[in-house]
Amino acid sequence: MIKYIGSKRVLVPSILDAVRGVPGVRTVVDLFSGTSRVGHALKRHGYRVLANDHNEYAETLARCYVQADADLLPDAARIIDELRTLPGRPGYFTHTFCEQSRYIHPRNGERIDAIRDAIEAKGLNPELKAVVLTSLVEAADRVDSTTGLQMAYLKSWAPRAANPLDLRLPDVLPRASAGKGQATCLDALDAASMLEGDVAYLDPPYNQHSYLGNYHVWESLVRWDKPEVYGVACKRIDVRDRRSDFNSRRKFREAFATLLARVRCPVLVVSFSNEGFISRDEMEALLGSLWGGNAAVTTHEHAFKRYVGAQIGIHNPRGERVGQVSHLTNKEFIYVAAHARDEQSESRDRLLAG
Repeated sequence: MIKYIGSKRVLVPSILDAVRGVPGVRTVVDLFSGTSRVGHALKRHGYRVLANDHNEYAETLARCYVQADADLLPDAARIIDELRTLPGRPGYFTHTFCEQSRYIHPRNGERIDAIRDAIEAKGLNPELKAVVLTSLVEAADRVDSTTGLQMAYLKSWAPRAANPLDLRLPDVLPRASAGKGQATCLDALDAASMLEGDVAYLDPPYNQHSYLGNYHVWESLVRWDKPEVYGVACKRIDVRDRRSDFNSRRKFREAFATLLARVRCPVLVVSFSNEGFISRDEMEALLGSLWGGNAAVTTHEHAFKRYVGAQIGIHNPRGERVGQVSHLTNKEFIYVAAHARDEQSESRDRLLAG
């Protein structure tokens, strides 16, 4: 899966433990699916996953790793083998992201242009197209020249940028025992009102930097709409307009409280950082207010290294270091909120069970 700030790769076992601790879970709703690393792991463990994200590159990854099932892998493998043989042909991607900016070496950019045009011309069904597109996005990610974010590219080519683009078959899983997954591309508030499950997993943005801005190259590669761009980073022009309240310190608390009120699941698992817009105490208070204040909240704390860009430090456009790194680790919290059942209800359930 692609390099991603906020990735839950290390945290996945703890998230799985939190879900497994809830009796009778079949369906998990993931409202901020990102790379679908968590959704993919949940599917592997048999859960039906409803994955949502408002960016189309994330929806494509979810359609590959959550919605699509392994029975389409033979067709995907045949198409990927065919695409591997295409000669490069420079176009929009090469001009914008390899010459006008330097995210990927032009030799690989030319192949990306040719492969992406060929995918679009094939008229594939949505799930098969998502698997093939995911193969291309991940191949491009392995030869990019960034620190993991696309707000900027490295001053000199990263060593991996010289490697040839290599398409690989994504790890598409068999259908989960609990049922077929689903990928949607909705605003989180709308998705919370529409998607229903046994557990909701929430991993909202932590800061002011939008994931669209951080990964605009992948958004343009997936959408293939060849948009106007702006600035040295060659961001899509709509990065300026497609803003989320979850990326605003002033608006985050209200937006998150609204989201919690709309979620249609009896148990919530929330992942959030100590670098986020609200503190642990505030998060616990918000979750504790659910169900008329009848929510039981538990919190698990994990320490992690900050992303590589934060470790490198702050530099100006000329590449000169202009600031110091304040800290190298941060804390990730996993909150679990469930309805606190009263003793009378527990006694009644035991009698019925007996």
